[in-house]
Amino acid sequence: MLVDAHLDLAYTALEFGRDLRRPLAELRQAEQKQPTSNGIPTVSLPELQKGGVNLVFSTIFLEPVSKRSALASQKMNYHTAVEAHQKAHQQLDYYHRLADELEQVVLVGDTAVLQDLLTSQESDTPQLGLVPLMEGADAVRHPAELEEWWARGLRLIGPAWDDTRYASGAWRGTRAGFTSDGFLLMEVMADLGFILDLTHLSELAAQEALERYDGTVVATHSNCRALVDHVGQRNLSDAHIRLLGERGGVMGIVLYNRFLKQGHMKGERRELVTLDHVVAHIDHVCQLLGTADHVGIGSDFDGGFGWADIPSELNSVADLSLLGDKLQERGYTAVDISNILGQNWIRLLQRTWAK
Repeated sequence: MLVDAHLDLAYTALEFGRDLRRPLAELRQAEQKQPTSNGIPTVSLPELQKGGVNLVFSTIFLEPVSKRSALASQKMNYHTAVEAHQKAHQQLDYYHRLADELEQVVLVGDTAVLQDLLTSQESDTPQLGLVPLMEGADAVRHPAELEEWWARGLRLIGPAWDDTRYASGAWRGTRAGFTSDGFLLMEVMADLGFILDLTHLSELAAQEALERYDGTVVATHSNCRALVDHVGQRNLSDAHIRLLGERGGVMGIVLYNRFLKQGHMKGERRELVTLDHVVAHIDHVCQLLGTADHVGIGSDFDGGFGWADIPSELNSVADLSLLGDKLQERGYTAVDISNILGQNWIRLLQRTWAK
């Protein structure tokens, strides 16, 4: 079983009107006539199951309206915390509807459901598990309401995408970190058992989270700054990767060409980036930490980019297993490959939810 630690399923469904229950070929055919700003789609529920990707950290993502509009979303953007709260619940409702309407889809939030999901992989009807992840915490109007979000199934929170009132984001190159509200947010998150996602935090905010957060810390979709530094603080420094490993966290490698190859920009020829670039980031983490136990996949497929901006060997999310062949070529053992493709994330969830 493969695990993808970052897919914007609800965002792409609600922002672009994609019916993710349909086969990918149908989605692509429909968007040939009416293209979206998100590029050629690479993800659908049937495509995930076709590729054996049966556990996904499924995001609640909204774009803040600001002078710098990276994705230029319309339906899923917000001006205020109240608006963010409302639209975030729409996305969480979307995941609940999938689980209610599709027998093979289940929301995963504890060890019992996770074990049922793992057991189902040996049957003729393997389930697809979704672990809700909030990317940017402005939808939390006050830390006191985190208990409500937990009860509805949210299990991971990334305090920032762009700047939020809780923490500074990586995009703007700021030297700021967490706010006073942000430190309170971390306290309540830890008390409830939330996993904190470092991805998109500014340099200082990531350092503060690694030093001060009492719960589990991960980076669901971050690459190595030592290999690609033209995206500034968005990729993790070696120092933060080391601290993440010391904290027992896992880092998901993003399969976005701009984050994989130094100097590569969105829209450049996809043939210039291959799975060798992905393996280079994985290998850097493994060499830095001396183990393959703290790295996995967080593809971010269809997260503001499409088919034209993923490694050239890949056509869709169903091809993620090809990464295993590349790792084998580099001398990784079967156990290491299994860990990188999913078991590292599964063990982290088991360990966190067993507390």
